Amino acid sequence: MSERRFRILGPLEVTVDGEPVAVTAGRDRVVLAALLLNSGRIVGFGELARAVWDEEPPATARGQLQTCVSRLRRMLPDGAIRTDPAGYGLTLGPDELDANVFLRLLEAARSAADPGAARAAYREALDLWRGPACAEIDAPAVRQAAAMLDERRAVALEDAMDLELEAGRARELLGELAALVDRFPLRERLRGQLMLALLRAGRQGDALAEFRRARDVLRGELGIEPGHELQQLHRDILAGAVPGDVAATGGPAGPIRCLPRTVRDFTGRQDQVDRLIAGIAEAGAAGPVVAVLDGMAGSGKTTLALHLAGLLGDRYPDAHLFVDLQGHSEQDPVEPAAALLILLRQLGVTPEEIPAGSVERVGFWRNQMAGRRSLIILDNVATSTQIADLLPSTPGSLALVTGRRRLAGLDGIQLESLPVLAHDEAVTLLERIVGERVRAEPEAAAEVVRRCGGLPLAVRLAGARLAHRPRWRVADLLRRLGESALPELAAEDRTLAGALTLTYRQLPAPTQRVFRLLGVHPGTCVDDLAVAALAGLPLDEARDVLDELVDVHLLEEPEPDVFRLHDLLREYARMLAADLPAEERRGALEGVLDLQLHALIAATAPNHRPVLTRDIKWPQPERPDLVVALEDPHARLERERPGLVMYVEAAAGVGRADLSWKIARAAWQPLYYQGYTDDVRDLNMRAMAKIKTSGDRSAIATIANYLASVYCRTVENREAEQYLLLSIRLREELGEHGAVATGYGNLGTIYYSEGRFAECIEALLTSRRIRTRNRYANASNSTLATLTEVFNRLGRHDEALYYARLWLFSVIEHRADGQIAGALRKVQQLKYEKGVIGAATAHRWLDVVNRLASRSGYRSVQAEVHHDRAVLLRDAGRYAEAIAEHEQAVALMARLRDLQYEVEYRHSWATTLRLSGDLAGARAMYVRSLRMARATQLQYSIACAGAGLAACLDPGDPEAVRLRRQARELYHRMGIESNDCDPR
Repeated sequence: MSERRFRILGPLEVTVDGEPVAVTAGRDRVVLAALLLNSGRIVGFGELARAVWDEEPPATARGQLQTCVSRLRRMLPDGAIRTDPAGYGLTLGPDELDANVFLRLLEAARSAADPGAARAAYREALDLWRGPACAEIDAPAVRQAAAMLDERRAVALEDAMDLELEAGRARELLGELAALVDRFPLRERLRGQLMLALLRAGRQGDALAEFRRARDVLRGELGIEPGHELQQLHRDILAGAVPGDVAATGGPAGPIRCLPRTVRDFTGRQDQVDRLIAGIAEAGAAGPVVAVLDGMAGSGKTTLALHLAGLLGDRYPDAHLFVDLQGHSEQDPVEPAAALLILLRQLGVTPEEIPAGSVERVGFWRNQMAGRRSLIILDNVATSTQIADLLPSTPGSLALVTGRRRLAGLDGIQLESLPVLAHDEAVTLLERIVGERVRAEPEAAAEVVRRCGGLPLAVRLAGARLAHRPRWRVADLLRRLGESALPELAAEDRTLAGALTLTYRQLPAPTQRVFRLLGVHPGTCVDDLAVAALAGLPLDEARDVLDELVDVHLLEEPEPDVFRLHDLLREYARMLAADLPAEERRGALEGVLDLQLHALIAATAPNHRPVLTRDIKWPQPERPDLVVALEDPHARLERERPGLVMYVEAAAGVGRADLSWKIARAAWQPLYYQGYTDDVRDLNMRAMAKIKTSGDRSAIATIANYLASVYCRTVENREAEQYLLLSIRLREELGEHGAVATGYGNLGTIYYSEGRFAECIEALLTSRRIRTRNRYANASNSTLATLTEVFNRLGRHDEALYYARLWLFSVIEHRADGQIAGALRKVQQLKYEKGVIGAATAHRWLDVVNRLASRSGYRSVQAEVHHDRAVLLRDAGRYAEAIAEHEQAVALMARLRDLQYEVEYRHSWATTLRLSGDLAGARAMYVRSLRMARATQLQYSIACAGAGLAACLDPGDPEAVRLRRQARELYHRMGIESNDCDPR
């Protein structure tokens, strides 16, 4: 059965299963209000007609009422509205209408024998009210019925105040009674209660002044004098004869306590609390202390301030004061003079004593505070100027200031910017609000907290939804949060979206526009360049806007000049962006995508850019000024890398599949050579999904080629070969000879890893022939590198060294440090093996190679340096040092997910162990190398590992004989004459 709630103690609201039901038609709301105000009985057609049309219903009134009821039935659960020959009625459960709950609690309060229970029931009943009954409905009949409820509320308030006064809570009631008198200025009983409270708080003058105000209001509004009871109370106060009057009995007025209640379930923030308490204690010895708590909307600033006040209150025994300065609310910020009026009234100063002039009022305030050990909470501050004159100026006082904006204009303060709650703290808070259900579903609770982004207000609102729905599981709430959490984070009139809106509305229009456009940005982080591209702003203006957004905590700055939106703020920005014209959203997104493409081009090694130019036709940037301003493209790429897939998706989402694949292509070289294999795979797989049905054969061929590179590195050679053959076929159809040559070169790399050395050489030489025939000036560096490796494995060392030198000359021409490091390292290895250079020279070469590789981020070459050093140390008999280098080489290749070289380096490590005399360790490592080689079908490595295992056994051992025979057969099949296969 659906859970229904109808609320009329305030604006009319209806929810079904926690979801608001939008009853928007004016007549429908009047009909529903009339039925709710008369719950428990049938409301006749005539009565309903008068409610809708007053005294002049049209001839079609019955038919129109039936239409209204029909619409309401479609919105409400089945059976909610029942039909009777005389009219209509609502079928309600005991707790479904807040007015019925209010009346039931009222009866419980009035019949309770225990005053404490009565006070609690009154409070619970009065807390149901959100404003005048059916506040927004103007129909006279509805207003007349609602007025009866409003009167019962007013009487209940007066009865409750009597009980509170009898309980000795006069001082705590002062603010509430003053507000009630302002709301109901003609209710003499409330006036009398306020006068009693003032008197019992030691403020006889204020009590007498309140009587004068009551007399003025009654004379002005009604032309009458106050009633007998109020006049008698006035005379009793003058005579000092009021029972229970503290002043009359000579008792002390006591300390002033005007802080609102704090929450009982305060959770976490221990680091901030400890830091603040320590700082306050240290600063308090020198003078007044000002602690400022700032943070984004919903971060719990006021809650923390009140918690601190509870912990530190005993140090400030004279007065605890509080004022909400409305810095971020629907109302205008409170002026300093008005704030001083509130604070002085809390101190017990009568209105007549408070100076009218602003300057005099400030002086009077400081004089009142002198000598008092006071704690003041200045909540919800808008600017430093707003509170400059409110801060205490004498030792022994503490001001706790909260605000969403950074108050840069305050000096000598203790500042604490509140982050979101840690994950465990947020889960604990949810558990304290909801209880056992959170402990029963820890995974769902953790995900709810994650969707709330650890923001305290969001967690509280989510917890409130669960706490008031005892039949819900945590998983039910999680399902409702879905992809859009903001609409669900609401409890009565408290919503997270509303809190964020208050901050957003106070921004200047240009800053609002940028924040909205951040909802279009596909990444998780932004910088000034991205914002300039997104909003079409000059770079300096973009920086100013970012500073403004950071100051009001709509953006975080986790590291200098890098900005991030909290998850819920990103969702809020997307909601705002959805209202922008589609063309503006598209233009902003395309600006960011264009910048990202050219930032990736800038991060590409210079020697690779000609190939990149060929593939993407190198479009000119829309904002050359931003591309020029890129200070460190590689650092920017490292930061952007986790979110690059979102750029690919966003481009396709606005019909720019061309940008999708170009971004993936441009990211290949800097990512691939830093070992980000998974990122390259993900980017290119997503790009392929966007273009495979586009008919763009050149784009498909390009992405197929770079997908092959990933599968080749992870030794998934069948997939790599299929993608390469697809790429080559499409390139040949298009007549793109340079790309065909590149494809054959890459095909040779696959054949090399599979031990198909003859096919490898044929593919590589085919690549070179195509380049020569079409007069391409430079050979492919990867082709030269692979030719070097394959001739070396075949024992044709002179040819290997020839191609290694060509490779080195080619990369030197392009001044690409990473490529130079790889080629120089290979020349070093070959010269050492041929005996041209000695170990000392080889070590010096490797130092140079390592510097170049480190500078360019080529981690694969850094792994090769570790391996080569291990070989040099092994040859020198320094086995322990060699093994340490082997470990680093293997660890790096494992992180790069380069399985082929990880297998080979493990084999080399095993050889070092064998030569050091550790046969057991060598056998274990050879076995692991062999197992990995067989899993990936690396024929050369299988042969090497088998030969290595045989070398660990007695030469006549049948197993050794079998392993050597199998290795020789594999060598012969690959065209290798020598059995010396330790990788170099």
